Amino acid sequence: MIKRAQAKKLFSVSLIDPRVFTKDKHHKADDKPYGGGPGMVMKAEPLVRAVSKIKVSPKRKVIMLSPRGKQFTQQMARTLARYQSVVLIAGHYEGIDARVKKILKAEEVSVGPYTLTGGELPALIIMDAVARYIPGVLGKGESLEERRITSGEVYTRPEVLLHKGKKYRVPKVLLSGDPKKIDEYRSH
Repeated sequence: MIKRAQAKKLFSVSLIDPRVFTKDKHHKADDKPYGGGPGMVMKAEPLVRAVSKIKVSPKRKVIMLSPRGKQFTQQMARTLARYQSVVLIAGHYEGIDARVKKILKAEEVSVGPYTLTGGELPALIIMDAVARYIPGVLGKGESLEERRITSGEVYTRPEVLLHKGKKYRVPKVLLSGDPKKIDEYRSH
């Protein structure tokens, strides 16, 4: 879906490596945290420089991905789809220098009550969830599941599936052709 949406110019994705925006010879985008502790912290300078190179649009949202952030929701995806651009900063290690949030007026967002090794997967999750709300990406507006009746159980052919000697059938109501009964079945 995302690839087709990009081909139709409905949606675009750009990846920026913060190491390109470092000034040291080793291109370090992370450093030890002040106050000590394990792990490394993403440095503020390269991240701020990287985001400043992105074309600024009047309706832009900057998000820092963090397990401590506000929980990402379907409503948030709908809201983000209204922005001209959404910048997702994928953290790593022990996190991102807190000054990045202040300087870029970023919102911290989490995709769930768990910690991952980095922010790349959360960025993909948010990108996919937001893209669905951009007109034309899914093809039909009815494809947004939360806008239509669904039981959560769906079936396809064959009508009877034989597995290890047992028959698994499609519910008769779905074969009835009666839209009222089908909608009633799906709403339960």
